[in-house]
Amino acid sequence: MSDWKQLRGRAAIAGVATFGCGEAPGYTDMELLAISARQAVADAGLKMSDIDGLCTASAGATMWAMPVIEHLGIRPSYIDSTMIGGSSFIAHLLPAMHALESGQCNAVLVCYGSTQRTATFGRKEVGQSRKFLDPQPYEHPYEPMMPLSAYALAAARHMHQYGTTRRQLAEVAVAARQWAQKNPEAFMRDPLTIEDVLKARMVSDPLSVRDSCLVTDGGGAYVLVRADRAKDLPNKPVYVLGNGTACWNRQISSMHDVTVTAAKDSGAAAFAMAGLAPKDIDVLALYDAFTINVLLFLEDLGFCKKGEGGPFVENGAIAPGGRLAVNTNGGGLSCVHPGMYGIFALIEGVRQLRGNCGERQITGAKTALAHGNGGTLSSQATAILGLAETL
Repeated sequence: MSDWKQLRGRAAIAGVATFGCGEAPGYTDMELLAISARQAVADAGLKMSDIDGLCTASAGATMWAMPVIEHLGIRPSYIDSTMIGGSSFIAHLLPAMHALESGQCNAVLVCYGSTQRTATFGRKEVGQSRKFLDPQPYEHPYEPMMPLSAYALAAARHMHQYGTTRRQLAEVAVAARQWAQKNPEAFMRDPLTIEDVLKARMVSDPLSVRDSCLVTDGGGAYVLVRADRAKDLPNKPVYVLGNGTACWNRQISSMHDVTVTAAKDSGAAAFAMAGLAPKDIDVLALYDAFTINVLLFLEDLGFCKKGEGGPFVENGAIAPGGRLAVNTNGGGLSCVHPGMYGIFALIEGVRQLRGNCGERQITGAKTALAHGNGGTLSSQATAILGLAETL
């Protein structure tokens, strides 16, 4: 197969699961991963012994795939433990599709688990250890509040360059909360207004605590199989129409323009493979670590022009009842964010297309876009999903 675009629709997501989203005291990262993995495999109508491909990554362990294999009791012929931050589990799609297409494996499990909220070795400790294990020589000496300060830098520049306002950023947080209120799994479901966000405690100017993602526990998993096999499994297959990954930098100080992300490339690749355009997408799941992310990704993925993200989201445009359904689970801002959110964005896209979303269900949704972000606007991965009628 000479053209990667020919992989369009050749694989389908047959099972998904989440477990322990919010607070899961008493569990380890591995236990949350394993439980969600077993549930996803069962959801796909398979047994763990059917799994012969594994994709996984962890912020805390460089050789994470090996204890996962040991814990699950599998012997995969295909292994991918590429770790590029929160986008990893969306970036895992295309290599897994190649492995399925070649016959290297038949069923790929993609899984993640993190007890970032309740673990004794939490976000603060991980941050300290990274100064030695993952040095960032142009930033760490100044002791910024990472990753928050990096995203605040992008937000401040976007405001300066395009006139974006804090009120427009607040629209993103309020929309996420309104969606979360329709999702029983969401961690934060209390009412939230624009004024609440504007008055919230400033953490790194111009971003407040309500402009920032949650710190939660959570496990998530999905199972990918060849399209012909998916037809014989219990759930409505959700086909992978397009996938692209791009990375231009590690440190935000190395970005040529902090208002333009590599999502321009990952999105273009995914749309080219899918043969679709932004106007064809019914549901978006964007990695909203901070409110500025949603504006940047709406722009870079082509849903509006660069600099127009702020006006685009005004007046509840991405909230329930708005013109574009964005982060219908509540996103990382109000639903779940255990450190790497990408897998949860993809799972929400699948659930919407399968019609599993209850009160927040987008009627007639046939296509979904899930976008992952890693590091500080560093790695970007975009997936476009569709039902059988989109093939």
